[in-house]
Amino acid sequence: MEIADWRKQIDELDEQITFLLNKRAACAVEIGKLKQANAAAVYEPQREQKVYEHVTAINPGPLTNAELDDIYQRIMDVMRAKQRVK
Repeated sequence: MEIADWRKQIDELDEQITFLLNKRAACAVEIGKLKQANAAAVYEPQREQKVYEHVTAINPGPLTNAELDDIYQRIMDVMRAKQRVK
């Protein structure tokens, strides 16, 4: 494949990633509403640890677990912020 072909594939993947991240954010918003209704904490380190463990357990590479962890730390930061929005 040529560079243009790889870039087209990346563009298609970015579209899928964007769709899935927005779907994940919508779930986080709903969870945030439930947490607010129940006066529950937004930050749940045990749950976040389970997410990290899950994604690293299914990681086929070439991303290292540390790289995937870095990406998910940022995702979790954003999702926590979405849960705080009233």
